[in-house]
Amino acid sequence: MESFKQFADFQMDVLKEVGNIGAGHAATALSKLLDKPVDMLVPKVRMVAFEEIADSVGGSEEVVIAIFLRVVGETPGNLFFIMTLDSAKKLLKKLVGLEVVDEDSYSEMELSALNEIGNILAGSYLSSLADFTNLNMSPTVPSLAIDMAGAILSYGLLQYGQMGDAALLIDTKFLEGNDEVEGHFFLIPDPESFEKIFVALGVQSP
Repeated sequence: MESFKQFADFQMDVLKEVGNIGAGHAATALSKLLDKPVDMLVPKVRMVAFEEIADSVGGSEEVVIAIFLRVVGETPGNLFFIMTLDSAKKLLKKLVGLEVVDEDSYSEMELSALNEIGNILAGSYLSSLADFTNLNMSPTVPSLAIDMAGAILSYGLLQYGQMGDAALLIDTKFLEGNDEVEGHFFLIPDPESFEKIFVALGVQSP
């Protein structure tokens, strides 16, 4: 879309601030949930084309864990929080204190913990974006899947219908001592939602 580059160039500072505030909210919420300090590094924020999403997490055949949900409200869209299996294992061990014995088989407790962390991140980033745009955005109940990145995105397309052709990517990093645990947060507004977000952030579509 023509306004994609204009949006990326003109409003990246705003989007970075959305990521920073969302990360702060998420760290606070996770600290309360886990009853321990949670440090999150300042996230990297950028816009990526839809076809580049899988590449951002290691390629379409990379097996990942994804928490995905529908965004409802004034600017509907789709939202994914994606981690590699290695990152998910580290996150469970370092943040939650759970030892993953088998990477290919997660217990109900482990999956529940990952789902809740993804849900908190989604809510934090969405509320941050909603505050900046004064638009109503709410997450639906999240689903969790372990599969190849390409298959998860294809399933999202089948379940939710057409997705927008660009995504807001927030690279989320948790810090535990000297170790970093990385996850990737993708907000993919529906095509008609971009116009509203552009206008709300002060960018008129050409």
